[in-house]
Amino acid sequence: MPGPLWPWIKRASWFELGLFAALCFFWIAPGFQSETAIFGAAHGIGYLGLLALILVAVLRRQAPYVLLAATLTPVGPVGSVIAIAWIESRLEEGGGGGAVGGRGSQRPAPPPARR
Repeated sequence: MPGPLWPWIKRASWFELGLFAALCFFWIAPGFQSETAIFGAAHGIGYLGLLALILVAVLRRQAPYVLLAATLTPVGPVGSVIAIAWIESRLEEGGGGGAVGGRGSQRPAPPPARR
């Protein structure tokens, strides 16, 4: 289950995705060398901050390791936003439990076997 840092991770992921998109725009468009440098530095600092926030949440067991792995992909903030959507969709459908009837499971335990 996501913990108290989860809303901050979501906001930071979307903010970093905006910085990354702006960087890509200014990098592709000709004649924006200073803007590319500014957004490149902002993206670099923001990405490291996002990774630190996610790492702290993972170590505190407030976010799954999947989110950290998705953020470390070459697309960075795109991976984190996709992972957040995937994690939240799994939580909505109740697929976050462990074994059938186990601790945290939404499914009832099977009846005991007869001898």
